[in-house]
Amino acid sequence: MGWWNQPRDAKGRWVRGGGGMVVAVSIVGTLSLGGGTGAGAGGAASAQSATGQAVRANVTRGKGNAKQGKRDYAWRDMGFRRLKQVGEQAASCVVNSYGDVRDFFVRTPCRSLDRMLFTLGDDDRNSVILAVSWVRMSTPDNARKLQWLADTYGTGSVSPLAGALVEAAGVKFTGRYYDSRRSGDLVVIAETEPLRGDPQPEFLDGLAEVASELPRP
Repeated sequence: MGWWNQPRDAKGRWVRGGGGMVVAVSIVGTLSLGGGTGAGAGGAASAQSATGQAVRANVTRGKGNAKQGKRDYAWRDMGFRRLKQVGEQAASCVVNSYGDVRDFFVRTPCRSLDRMLFTLGDDDRNSVILAVSWVRMSTPDNARKLQWLADTYGTGSVSPLAGALVEAAGVKFTGRYYDSRRSGDLVVIAETEPLRGDPQPEFLDGLAEVASELPRP
């Protein structure tokens, strides 16, 4: 089953492990799952459970630092370090969005749009790209409508900054590793994609969740 057919939660995001998919992951600086074949099903399930708990603990710490605007500490909590970053304040949400989200902005203009792009790396030579957008709407109700629309798969989104700005030309954001947050009239959209190596889905999901807590720059 392709990832686009995996079950999704109420916000339209992928539910990990759906369709019987089992993912073996490694925790940077915490624990790793070896490639041996001697472990039975019970051992694999136990290791997977421990891995998931460790990831959630990292995410919890990372979100705490992200809320305080301590970006580098937040990435470190997830086992990554910042390689490059760039930011920009856009003049228009319409020209910096696509799909139904763009149509929404045509009818319901935003007040402001700030975007940042990061590349992060770990000690195992994995690297990822992370895009964060802060959209200020005219009312909390319009912000709620925007978040609902952006969280629904296939409706478009705010366009991330070009990957070329952080030497990642050609990268395509799929929406697979995505999270969002709303606070009053502000909507924060975060998504990430792998660049090099084999960063595991749990970390990519976690990074998006942590990044959605970052305050507006």
